[in-house]
Amino acid sequence: MNQFRMCSDKATWDRYLADYPEANFLQSWQWAETYARRGNTILRHTLTDDGVVKAVVAGVTHTARRGKYLEIAGGPLVDWSDTRLVTLLMNHIATFAREQRCVFVRIRPQAQTVSLTQFGLRPARMHLHAEHTSILDIGRDTEVLLAAMRQQTRYEIRRAPKRGISISSNRASVEIDEFIEMQYQTAHRQGFTPSSPDFLREVCRQFGDDARLYRAQKNGQTLNLALILHFGKETDYYEAASIPAARNEPGAYAILWQVINDAKQRQMSRVNLWGIAPSNSGPAHRYARVTTFKRGFGGDDTTYTHAHDLVLRPIAYTKNWLVESIRKKRRNV
Repeated sequence: MNQFRMCSDKATWDRYLADYPEANFLQSWQWAETYARRGNTILRHTLTDDGVVKAVVAGVTHTARRGKYLEIAGGPLVDWSDTRLVTLLMNHIATFAREQRCVFVRIRPQAQTVSLTQFGLRPARMHLHAEHTSILDIGRDTEVLLAAMRQQTRYEIRRAPKRGISISSNRASVEIDEFIEMQYQTAHRQGFTPSSPDFLREVCRQFGDDARLYRAQKNGQTLNLALILHFGKETDYYEAASIPAARNEPGAYAILWQVINDAKQRQMSRVNLWGIAPSNSGPAHRYARVTTFKRGFGGDDTTYTHAHDLVLRPIAYTKNWLVESIRKKRRNV
C-alpha cells in the first residue's frame, strides 16, 4: 500500500537520501531548512510502499510578484522508469501545491534523460540550479586527474606556489561576511545579481562544517574566495568572488585544485563545478567566460533534464511565462 509521510527528523532524512547516490545538497535537510528559517513553507515527504521508501521529495514555496510557486530542485528522487509511482508522486506534489495556493510547480530532476511531458508538465522558460555543469570524477589518482586537465590548467596550478599564492580554508560561517562583501564587488564589475547576504549566512549556519570558505592569498592580500558545499558523495563549487588583481594570478585554479584534493580526503565521489554554458551557446552567454575555466579541469559536461512546470492556474501562469521570457533574454542565459 502506498503512503505519503512527512519527515521531521534529519537523521532519518539523511538515511533515506543515502540510497540515492545522485543526490546533492539541493535535496538535503539543510537546504530546505535554510528556507524554512527564512519563512518559506517547505515540502519534505517520502512515498512508501508497504513500509519501504520508494521516493523522497523536498521542495520550497516561493512568493513572487508573478505568483506563488513550489520549487523542487535536484528531485524528486525516484525511479523515473516506474510511471505508476511517478504519477502518484506528481499527484501528491500537485495537491500540496494547490493547498499552498501555488500557481505552478517547477521541477528539475537530478537525472539526465527524464521525459516530464508525459506527466503533464511543460518546459520552463528559465533554468534551475546548474542544469548544465561539469562533473569531475575524483575517484582517480591525483596524477591521472592532472593528466586529464587542459595543459593551461595544469600550468596555472603549478604556477600558483611559484607566484607566492597560498590556499587556506575555514568553516564558512566564520568568514562569510567577507565573502559577501567581495561577491558584491565582483557582481558590480561583472554585471550579475549576487546572492542575498542573509540567505548565504543561513546556508552556512545550516551546513556547518560542510560549508567551507577557501581563500587564495598573495603577500597577505586575499585575491579569491570560494564557497564550497559538501553533501553525500558530492562536493559543489557553489559560489566564488575575486578582486580585480586576481585576474592576472592563478588563485582560482589553486583554490579549485585544493578543493579537489580535500574532497578526495573526505572520500567524496565527485566535484560538481556548478554551472557552465550549454555546448551550443555563444560568447554572449552569461557563463561563457567561467565555462572555459571550469572545463579545463577535465570533468564531464553534464546536462540534467531541463526544468519543467506543472501548471495549476493557467491564467495566472501566463504572467509568469511572459516575465521569465523577458528575463531570459536580458540575462543571456
